[in-house]
Amino acid sequence: MPASIKEKIDLTNLPKHIAIIMDGNGRWAKNRNMPRVFGHKNGVTSVREVSEACAELGVGCLTLYAFSAENWGRPTLEVNALMSLLVETVKKELSTLNKNNIRLTAIGDLSKLPSKTYNTLMDGINDTKDNTRMTLNLALNYSARNEMIQATQRIAELVASGNLDVSAIDHTTIQDQLDTKDMPDPELLIRTSGEQRISNFLLWQIAYSELYFTDTYWPDFRREDLYIAIHNYQMRERRFGKISEQVTITEI
Repeated sequence: MPASIKEKIDLTNLPKHIAIIMDGNGRWAKNRNMPRVFGHKNGVTSVREVSEACAELGVGCLTLYAFSAENWGRPTLEVNALMSLLVETVKKELSTLNKNNIRLTAIGDLSKLPSKTYNTLMDGINDTKDNTRMTLNLALNYSARNEMIQATQRIAELVASGNLDVSAIDHTTIQDQLDTKDMPDPELLIRTSGEQRISNFLLWQIAYSELYFTDTYWPDFRREDLYIAIHNYQMRERRFGKISEQVTITEI
């Protein structure tokens, strides 16, 4: 049996935050002549495997794009099934999250979620709030553009109230008003299913993220796929606008 790529991962150079666009559930189901909901249900296994693998490696935060603000435009049957699946999954996985010392959080306009979905999510967040090993962050009813609009509105209110001078607005001012203000920016963004676009996800936060695209549909994405993505990330030179020689000198 071939050795796992996991053995090649440098545990001292892990991304502190990994973000994943979980794409391809519907096409995975269609290829099996099954309804799209079948793909979403099978995608839960991938969520479990990837979450546990990240925690075991030592990744501090994992953000999963679970439901975008644009997804409300999908067929009502699919949307309702997704909301029910979220309720079912949070309840079912709560003990596993606590067992693995994983904290559940969420970003997005959560107030627009159905009451049952919202209440179950809040219960899960509250029941895992003291866990410290890793943060599993779900992006629900999330839109990066809406997030930036709301951040801008809050900053404008601070200026209007006299609590902030316009000249004092900087990178940190904006960062502090984002949904992810308590998290490091993602260093690695993964998108499954072969699509190569960002889809209104963490637009501010991924300014310097390494992007990794795979043809694998999300329901087939497993630990080994995650290890391959992380190893690929570690093979890249992250220059942040500098040249190679400057990065090398900084590392020395």
